Amino acid sequence: MVNTLMQFLLQLPPPVSFFIVSAITTFVALAGLHVVRKKYSAEVLRDNHEVAAITFNAFGLFYGVMVAFVVFVTWSGYSDATRSLQMEANEVADIFYSTEAFPEPARSVIKKELMNYINSVYYDELKKMDGGEVTLHAGGPLQRLMDVFYDTDAQAFSNRELYAETLRRLNNLAQDRRLRIFAANDTVPEAIWLVLLVGGVFTVLYTFFFGMKNIRAQYVITTTLTVTITLILFLIYVLDHPFTGTSKVSAEPLKEVIGVMQKE
Repeated sequence: MVNTLMQFLLQLPPPVSFFIVSAITTFVALAGLHVVRKKYSAEVLRDNHEVAAITFNAFGLFYGVMVAFVVFVTWSGYSDATRSLQMEANEVADIFYSTEAFPEPARSVIKKELMNYINSVYYDELKKMDGGEVTLHAGGPLQRLMDVFYDTDAQAFSNRELYAETLRRLNNLAQDRRLRIFAANDTVPEAIWLVLLVGGVFTVLYTFFFGMKNIRAQYVITTTLTVTITLILFLIYVLDHPFTGTSKVSAEPLKEVIGVMQKE
């Protein structure tokens, strides 16, 4: 159920999804603060300020370092996913232009299968990845494209260096496709998510036990801290799903290559 809810939030515009998760967590946090302040007066809580402040600073430092590290890892993964898709589109374009020097019927067959391949990725595979359906099986156009190269006698090509280079790019295309699919898998283990979530809860809970005379100021402090932690954790979740939702990796490179190939 939680996973379904998170997938639903990913499909919403980023400002809306970020507002929803922040509103929910802030409501829970302020409700908890209200209960604590109703039970304990500011004078009682103020007795623990010195020890609580030292503990809070140390805990906040450790938690902040860990969150920063996870954000870096997930952002790197998101960047790698973007690069894999861009390289995939680039390899298709390079192979397409290289086949101009190939003899018939290999040239026409390769161009046809290249168009089928990039269309299948743009219109089919990316949609399946958006829905969490990830498969490494390279059937269809890519397999047929590779069969054309492997079944063709290299001796039939006058420019064997170009043939070898094109074959290398075809292998790179298959590799970039695999890297794109690998990038779609979650990179943050459940154990790390557990630590992040528990750490976030503890960080917010610490603010409940500071006795401020101005209760409104304490509500504001708790709200800002809760919203900040929530936004960062949700950002990590978004980056951990590079091909899902409205913040997914742009498929514009594939679209541009399709347009170029159609004009040829």
